[in-house]
Amino acid sequence: MKRKPDGKVRLGVVGLGRAFSLMLPTFLADDRVVLAAACDPRDTARRQFARDFGAPVYEDLSEMARSPAIDAVYVASPHQFHAAHACLAAANGKHLLVEKPMALSMAECDQMIEACARANVQMIVGHCHSFDSPYLHTRHLLDSGRFGAVRMIHALNYTDFLYRPRRPEELQTEAGGGVVFSQAAHQVDVVRLLAGSPASRVRATLGRWDPSRPTEGAYSAMLWFENGSYASLTYSGYGRFDSDPWNGGFTEMGFPAHEEDYGKARRRLAGIGSAEAETRLKADATYGGPSWTSPAGAPPPLAHQHFGPVIVSCEHADIRPMPDGIWVYGDREREHIPLPAPSVPRFEVIDELIDAVVHGRRPIHGGPWAKGTLEVCLAMLSSAREARDIELPHQTYPT
Repeated sequence: MKRKPDGKVRLGVVGLGRAFSLMLPTFLADDRVVLAAACDPRDTARRQFARDFGAPVYEDLSEMARSPAIDAVYVASPHQFHAAHACLAAANGKHLLVEKPMALSMAECDQMIEACARANVQMIVGHCHSFDSPYLHTRHLLDSGRFGAVRMIHALNYTDFLYRPRRPEELQTEAGGGVVFSQAAHQVDVVRLLAGSPASRVRATLGRWDPSRPTEGAYSAMLWFENGSYASLTYSGYGRFDSDPWNGGFTEMGFPAHEEDYGKARRRLAGIGSAEAETRLKADATYGGPSWTSPAGAPPPLAHQHFGPVIVSCEHADIRPMPDGIWVYGDREREHIPLPAPSVPRFEVIDELIDAVVHGRRPIHGGPWAKGTLEVCLAMLSSAREARDIELPHQTYPT
């Protein structure tokens, strides 16, 4: 595996859509990453990237992947293309940063892992919220042994996910749409990290309550682990109750939530009128679109990102990671461990990328880990369909 003597990673991006837009503030603020090339089918996005970064742009990933000017490829394309794009980049000797979910099937995950092994390159899957500092610091506290074994984890999140502008395939479960692939991938990742043990089985029920959005908009699940702990997971993307006030009033991205934003997604969607218009609306607000706003010069978040309230119950304490720190509730007193606000959002992703590509360290969020998260997500779909527990034979836990 190649080492980077200058400590920087030259990154080529495939897919200049929503995922890239969310990572862009990180790339702009962290000088350890150089945006060195991009590939996207939209001419407007390619021209925007060329103006912003003075870097080459491509319509065809195979051409970009052959470029000696990049060290790694950020696969930020739609879910159904992750496996093909990742395998192509790996075959050209590029390290990988792949958006969640890793892929849409276990077979695709295996193909990606095998492609990286053949090429001797590293793969990191994220951003997932298990990168967020409050959860990572909570895991360190749990590893200290101070609070005894983890017994139970409760995680929930209520958002307006289902009513944000979507392309048609984002409302089709078989194409990777709905909250299980897009949102459970975050929540499952978080509770797996905090449990400290491989998962063993899952039981889930799913909600499809709006015929105009014909995919899963909610779920509840029980997830059991080999160490005897268990986790309850609940998510709703139906855009009514919002759980941000239960996380200190901070949005998922770490900014203060505003009361006037209540119902905004549903109101906006109600005026669209057609699937074609909804697709255009999403594209217009995406990188390079006419209503896209550059994050350059925007203030950093006031707190860390989060994925809703999480409580970890241990033998001797309950621990609650929050955007501004960690609360530890002991037998006789509680303690708040503050975390300073990040100057670079999602810097933890770049930490892991640099560790892997520059220093050759095995990442936490590598292929086997992300495959385990997808296994749980697929099992949730099967469990709800078959009304039974689903065993999880492919789980790992990083050591």
